[in-house]
Formats: sequence, C-alpha cells, structure tokens
Amino acid sequence: MTQQNNVTQPSIIIIGTGFGGLGMAIQLKKAGFGNVTLLEKAGRVGGTWRDNTYPGAACDVQSHFYSYSFEPKHDWSRKFGLQHELLGYMEHCVEKYDLGEQIRFKCEVADAVFDDVRNLWTLRLTDGETLEAQVVITATGQLNQPAWPNIEGMSDFEGACFHSARWNHDYDLKDKRVAVIGTGASAIQFVPEVANKVNSLALFQRSAAWVLPKPDRPFKNWEQALFKAIPAWDRLYRYLIYWKNESRGLAFTRFHRLLDIFAWQAKKEARKHVTDPEKLKHIIPDYQIGCKRILISNDWYPAINQPNLDLVTDPIEKIDSTGVQTLSGRHYPVDAIILGTGFRASEFLSPIRVTGRGGVTLNEAWQDGAVAFKGITVSSFPNLFMLYGPNTNLAHNSILYMLESQFQYVLGCLEALQMHPGKAMDVRKDRLEQYSSVVQEGLEGSVWSSGCSSWYLDANGKNTLNWPGFTFSYRFSTRHVDTADYQFLDPAG
Repeated sequence: MTQQNNVTQPSIIIIGTGFGGLGMAIQLKKAGFGNVTLLEKAGRVGGTWRDNTYPGAACDVQSHFYSYSFEPKHDWSRKFGLQHELLGYMEHCVEKYDLGEQIRFKCEVADAVFDDVRNLWTLRLTDGETLEAQVVITATGQLNQPAWPNIEGMSDFEGACFHSARWNHDYDLKDKRVAVIGTGASAIQFVPEVANKVNSLALFQRSAAWVLPKPDRPFKNWEQALFKAIPAWDRLYRYLIYWKNESRGLAFTRFHRLLDIFAWQAKKEARKHVTDPEKLKHIIPDYQIGCKRILISNDWYPAINQPNLDLVTDPIEKIDSTGVQTLSGRHYPVDAIILGTGFRASEFLSPIRVTGRGGVTLNEAWQDGAVAFKGITVSSFPNLFMLYGPNTNLAHNSILYMLESQFQYVLGCLEALQMHPGKAMDVRKDRLEQYSSVVQEGLEGSVWSSGCSSWYLDANGKNTLNWPGFTFSYRFSTRHVDTADYQFLDPAG
C-alpha cells in the first residue's frame, strides 16, 4: 500500500505491546499507516514475557519459530528461547522499527465505547484521560490476567504469597519451607528451580499433567554463524520446525490414538526418574493425553523425585496464618506460598469494559461464550479488531504464525475502510454465527472435548480458546477480506 495522507488515514489505537501489538504496529508502519498509537498499561513492552520472570521461564515453541517471519534472529542461544531473550528480541524490534514514539506507557484502558453518531471509539484510561480513534485493535493476549485461587483464609497467611506471573524477586527462597499450588505450564518450569533452593517444598496438585521431554540444547557457535551467513538455511530450518509442529495437529483434532505414542513416552520418562512408587502413582494423569495442555520439561520428573519435595494430592481446605491445611486435616506449615494457578484465559479483553452499537457490552454479547469472526471481529462492535481472539489459540504450533495471519487480515480490513471514508465496518451477525458453528463443530471431535476440565473451556464448558484445525487453513481463510461479510455503516449523526 502506498503512503496515505493523514486526512484519509484512520486514526488507530492498539491496546497492548506484546508480540501481537508490536507486530501489528510494524505491519501498519510498513503499509503506510502513520496515525497509530500503542497503549501499554505497564512501564515497558513485552506482554507475557515482561510479566513472567519466574526462575526457569522459557518458551515451549522453538526460538526460530517463536519470532516474526519478517525479523529473523540468528543468534538464539538455545533451541527454545529463554524469557529474557524473548523480551530482548521484542525490545530490539521496537528500536529497529522506531516504534518508541508511538507507545504510551502506564496507560491502562478502563473502558471503550463506540459512538454511533460519529463512528468513533472513545477510550477512557484508568487515570481518567479519554482518547478517540476510528479503529481500535486489541492485543491484550490471553495470558495477561493471573488466576488467583479462591481459597478460604488466603488473606490470613502471614508469610510471603505471590503468583508466578508476579514473582517476588526480593524474597529469598533459600532454605525456606515453601508451598506451591498448581502444576501447570509455569510450575513445570519454576518448581525444579525452586526445589533446589528450599528446605522443603509442598507441591499441591489437583490433577497431574502429561509431561514430555524437551528437545532443547544450546546452539553451537558454528550453527549461529551458519544461520547468519546463509539466510536460506535459517528460513529452511524455520520451515522444517513449522511442518514438524503442524503434523501434530492431526493427532489433536482427529486421530487421538496417535497421541498414545506420546503418552507412552511420558510414562517411560516418569518411571525412569521417579523412584518413589507413591509419587509415581499420582504423577501420571488419568485423562486422555492432549485434553489439557501437554507440557515439556527435562527436569520436572527429577524434581518430583527429590526427597525434600512432598507431592500433595489431598485437596486444600483452607489457608491459615502459618500454612496450608488439606481436607484430610493435615497441616503444612510454610514460610511462603507460590501460586502456579495460571491465567483467566477465556476472559478476553478483561477487565476492559467494551460497549458497542446500541449500548450492548461485550460481556452481554458473549454471555453464551466468546465468539469472533475469524477470531478477530464481533457483530455490533464496528472497527474493533482483536488479535489472539476467541478460538485462535494453538496446542501444536506457534501463536506467532496465527498472529501474522491476523495482521494480514486486519490490514485488509483497513484497506476496505479506506474505500469507504467515514464509514465503520461491522461483521454481519449471520456470518459470525455461521462461522462460530463451523468452529464449534470442528472442536466436537477434538481431544479437548474428551472429558477433562481444562483452561481451554470457559465457565459454561465451551471451548472458546482453541483453533480446531491446521494453522495453514487459518492462514488461507484470513488471507483476503470478503467485504460481503461486513456492513459498512454511515455515521448516525
């Protein structure tokens, strides 16, 4: 697209500066859109990779594919990127593409209201300031709101208590008695790090996770040099990672029995490292592998086997001033409690209150579960585009591939808007409903609907998170914008 002047350009606000917000801003800049502001509630960019600084924080998608296709990095230290490296990569992108002047930090959005009369969005920040824009792009992610467990007596605890996504680095865990509540993706990474420092660790597990070995290792100097010297090899390496990951999509969506190979591998690893028969009995899940997120780690099972780690499967009854008590009446006195209880992933855009046409709120529109056309647009919310929206999460490949598909689609929508100056585009309700029913039908035969309770499901048991197919099919469906899917609205005034 050629450079447009600001008269015909829509004013655009992007909420969030994680991988979604930054990547979208870069693509907008490349396409000639200059009237773009990014709002960030924190004091620096990075999203989940800024917030999650717990010991051992790393990606479970290979570094070369957990990065933008248009901005390759040749000197990744390991096959799977570490938290500080991913954050550094994002900060590099801000500097290289000169986004700094467009980002406003410490700007948290409280609510967004669409004005039918002027076809404008009004955003109110938590400090009371209001901003206006013709287009709003949300890039708040699905892992930005920590899930705090509702356990009786939590406020009575007199020791240190913090969530893994809000790690207290000022608290020294060395030789302390520690309780960890939760055994999800974050705990898998920080528990082995913590177990080596503490005097004792009581690990409270509600349900076991399937854990596979992580094919990780440092890159050798000559490998990094090769990636830099021969860009085609870097691209081929990335391409091979994509197809290796993508091939697993069949197992998740259609042929579940293929996952039994991974279940066998996980059991083999557990038996190899966990010698305590009681721990071994509780550390292997009783549900279909893949129903919940499959985790990867090389030090989880060895950590479980450590004598100073007590695996507790008895449900928690309450927390008191000195520790944790289970339903059986046993009390675990601890100095600190670490919550590895994940995120409120299905509460999209929370806690921002979004109001669309006719005063309808997003919560009202989504009372039966979050839905969005191609995971991006919602009826009655014109010129609002979501990145990493409903049913665009993956269990088998890199979310950045999905985000780059969404960048392309949003750019197509903006091009369509430029053909209709002053109008707002609103996805037709029948197209949204038709799309949503196809997605939900696709999910019916997936492993995620095999009966377990997981963070993929919302409060109503509906899978509002995962994409039910291949990522290349999603890319194909978002490659072009069909304007027949939308109505273009004149300002009511």
